[in-house]
Amino acid sequence: MSADREDKIKDKIATKVATMPPSGIRKFFDIVSEMGDAISLGVGEPDFDTPWHVREEAIYSLEQGKTVYSANAGMLPLRQEISRYMKRRFDLLYNPTNQILVTVGGSEGIDISLRSLLNGGEEVLIPEPSFVAYMPCTVFAGGIPVPIATKSENEFKLTAKELEEAITDKSKILIFPYPNNPTGAIMEEKELKEIAEVIKKHDLIVLSDEIYAELTYGVRHVSIASIKGMYERTVILSGLSKAYAMTGWRIGYALGPASIIGAMTKMHQYVLMCAPTTSQYGAIAALKNGDDDIKHMREAYDTRRKLMINGFRNMGLSCFEPKGAFYVFPSIKETGLNSLEFCEKLLQEEKVAVVPGDAFGKSGDGYIRCSYAYSIDELKEALIRIEKFVKKLL
Repeated sequence: MSADREDKIKDKIATKVATMPPSGIRKFFDIVSEMGDAISLGVGEPDFDTPWHVREEAIYSLEQGKTVYSANAGMLPLRQEISRYMKRRFDLLYNPTNQILVTVGGSEGIDISLRSLLNGGEEVLIPEPSFVAYMPCTVFAGGIPVPIATKSENEFKLTAKELEEAITDKSKILIFPYPNNPTGAIMEEKELKEIAEVIKKHDLIVLSDEIYAELTYGVRHVSIASIKGMYERTVILSGLSKAYAMTGWRIGYALGPASIIGAMTKMHQYVLMCAPTTSQYGAIAALKNGDDDIKHMREAYDTRRKLMINGFRNMGLSCFEPKGAFYVFPSIKETGLNSLEFCEKLLQEEKVAVVPGDAFGKSGDGYIRCSYAYSIDELKEALIRIEKFVKKLL
């Protein structure tokens, strides 16, 4: 195709898509893939295999020829298992017939919840730093993203005061991303109650992204939906990718008021029909018999978490103690470099890939995200290389 023709085709692309920058995470991993001796701490993906009993159940379903479409909302036995799981683990009760939707990963839940709720020009409040998809999905749904910068001195928690100051007469949705990617911050019950008062005062809908709910350290996760007055205005978005090492299976779920779940299911049935059938069979096995798998993986992550915190602090960098997810978010402000400069130079000089903090919002500049979902040996070697690099700057 000629260059002129290609330019004309480009002009047909929707402006909101054409002007959206690509994910700030991907750049470094495209480079790393071509560097044989590089270490990457960038991908938020468990390094464990999916538990065998889960894989075995999926394989058996294939052997039985169970490969047809499921119900749009997901297999009823899976929705029933999700309901039992939520009651057992978080003391929340959802009706499997009309309050649960099985999605293609947690990412679909973010997308269709926003598209089901937003009219053009309505505002979505997004605490940052946070997952890179929230802002683009808001824009694609016709909404206006309103970032709220959280601070290290507050342990990257959203405060009631910060939320109140960001609300306008156009505010409709609060995305509530705790445990948080990239900071590892969590919200405890006392803080949730303070936030809930502001939410109820302004009649906001909450999209609570709880994909890391099982990965907390030293404290139990409390869902904002469990706070008085919040159940009826909260949609929980979660999935099996992180806690069960099932990223490629693409199984997520949304829980919430029947009217909102019904709207999301309508959109889901037109766009995707249903989540992969084989993955749904595996998910039933994971939720039914996977509590010990979660415990094993969480304990391993906790050991790695402590290693990373101490490693960064020992090399002279300030590092907030994350109590959730599997990331550390150390400050690199002491080096005099911004996040992008630090990451580019570290990759060039020591062949270690980490993610610039500003990939997760402007307030993330001056920080880097490092995943500890890697082996102890890889983490130790990465810390040695990072320390060598940092000592040249401090």
